[in-house]
Amino acid sequence: MTSAGSASQAPGGTITLAGRQVARVGFGAMQLGEVRGRETPSKETAIAVLRAAVDSGVNHIDTAEFYGPGTANQRIREALHPYSRELVLVSKVGARHDSTAGLVLAQRPEELRASVEANLSTLKAERLDVVNLRRTDSPPGLVAEGDQLVDLDSQLAELIALRDEGKIGGIGLSAVDADQVRQALPAGIVCVQNSYSALDRSSEAVLDVCREHDIAWVPFFPLGSAFPGFAKVSEHPVVVEIAASLGATPAQVGLAWLLASYPRTLLIPGTSDPAHLRENVAAGEVHLLPEMVESIAGLNQ
Repeated sequence: MTSAGSASQAPGGTITLAGRQVARVGFGAMQLGEVRGRETPSKETAIAVLRAAVDSGVNHIDTAEFYGPGTANQRIREALHPYSRELVLVSKVGARHDSTAGLVLAQRPEELRASVEANLSTLKAERLDVVNLRRTDSPPGLVAEGDQLVDLDSQLAELIALRDEGKIGGIGLSAVDADQVRQALPAGIVCVQNSYSALDRSSEAVLDVCREHDIAWVPFFPLGSAFPGFAKVSEHPVVVEIAASLGATPAQVGLAWLLASYPRTLLIPGTSDPAHLRENVAAGEVHLLPEMVESIAGLNQ
């Protein structure tokens, strides 16, 4: 069994998340399952990448039962169970897989509880260190309607109950606005996951609330996305030029900029490619000069 944190240095340094020390460069498991438009990695490839990530010092893995569906969690269990005490497992609720309709929303409190139980089962874990509530108030992705229009306080009450029962350690939010983060503060929010990159600052107001309250910030689509309307950070001439001057890749520079922009940023880049994994982990060692940080910050203006 591979031990989390066995590398001599945690990628990007560490911060606390729900009372746990985590490397600032983690691993997102979504690509280990079936993803539309991409070839699903073999079981052997997924297991090898997960073990390589942990051997590189990664001890923060972000997953969800609906990734795959179920496959990502299964691969994590197969690769890493029994889990090291240092390994922090973070999952997401708010959707589920339906055998007929595919991915559907699961926003009601009882559905959130069922999703937590499903994650615990497929991961073979006694507790999820953090559970992120994925709100669905606006695109991209599915948007709530009908009985899936659930008020945030009702959802938080169910997650607080699960935390009190010891089934989850911390509560996070995903795809939310600044007012929703403020509304959720009494619940003890430990992290927020929103779309954010050097070229997409639409969540800047949310990040400001995280800064104000010392909440961990976990940007998804950190380099852009396959969704229409998301520019590719690694293709911007300024990022390409800085990368060349540092002997780094443009993707590494884009990730390093996020780490430099807020000390409680956590990255969860995902991949099923060992070489890409090494590139992502090494982004934690890329140090941008202040003028480089400022130049990239100005790209969204």
